[in-house]
Amino acid sequence: MNIPSNLKYTKDHEWVSIDGEIATIGITDFAQGELGDIVYVEVETVDETLDVEEIFGTVEAVKTVSDLFLPMSGEIIEFNEALEDQPETVNKDPYGDGWMIKLKCSDLSQADNLLSAEDYKTLVGA
Repeated sequence: MNIPSNLKYTKDHEWVSIDGEIATIGITDFAQGELGDIVYVEVETVDETLDVEEIFGTVEAVKTVSDLFLPMSGEIIEFNEALEDQPETVNKDPYGDGWMIKLKCSDLSQADNLLSAEDYKTLVGA
């Protein structure tokens, strides 16, 4: 299982990469493995400002649909539109081309509440 040490994580199995005030967010390798083959990613919250823990979209796999929870408050400024035609990219490259959204963070201190790679490994039993 791939858990890059340079990222932050949530208990909801999302990863966060912060660059200045912009956070790139996707689901973890563990999450995509648990979901199975991803067939659809829906994010209809672009240009909306949401609070931490609010639902920003859904991931549909062959066997289930899962909500995506925002790890930090802010404005969703971009959706990875490549996932519209190739949602399976999330399975193949969850930390690279399979990213889901970019968020303009409204409170960077919320990053302190995210899990480190070590904490996430403990959570998933890796």
